[in-house]
Amino acid sequence: MIRRFLDNYLPRHRNRINQALHLVGVPLSFIVAPVAAIAGADWYWHAGCFVLGYLLQFAGHAVEGNDAGEVVFLKKKLGLSYNEYASGTSSSSNADSSDDTTSARN
Repeated sequence: MIRRFLDNYLPRHRNRINQALHLVGVPLSFIVAPVAAIAGADWYWHAGCFVLGYLLQFAGHAVEGNDAGEVVFLKKKLGLSYNEYASGTSSSSNADSSDDTTSARN
């Protein structure tokens, strides 16, 4: 399970700027925002942390040159083409593909 996650995650996060933005954005969205909510902070603090964290992650994928995981999921469901991997790492998926290109690896 961890191997499958890493096989998908690592090729999508090779750029150092993307990694740095995720290093800040993921904890901001998924640790700081819930802790602020539980601690009773005003709603705009935890909502702002969550949104800012996600914006940082989306900015990282823009720098990397690929779509964020949520965008890939939505585009797959809508039958649209998407860019799962930046050029030079692995082939991008397309709307006709029903599976992630890395899930077949062992």
